Amino acid sequence: MSTAFVLIRAAPGSERIVYQKLLEIVEVTETHVAYGEYDLVARIDFEDERKMAKTLIGVMRAIPGVQHTETLIAVEAE
Repeated sequence: MSTAFVLIRAAPGSERIVYQKLLEIVEVTETHVAYGEYDLVARIDFEDERKMAKTLIGVMRAIPGVQHTETLIAVEAE
């Protein structure tokens, strides 16, 4: 299983709605409010990259109020 962290910029005033919608997504295992350039950070766990792309593009970016995302895919350090 692989993990990605998604940094999310939300439209002003929509942070709470976006946060609540993220909690409804099965692949989202953690959701945090952040201060700074991004408003929210979500962790997603996925079986393969195709599933990750479907979750990110088809579900997370489709949430009303999501303006921008940046995805950081975690790797194992040797």
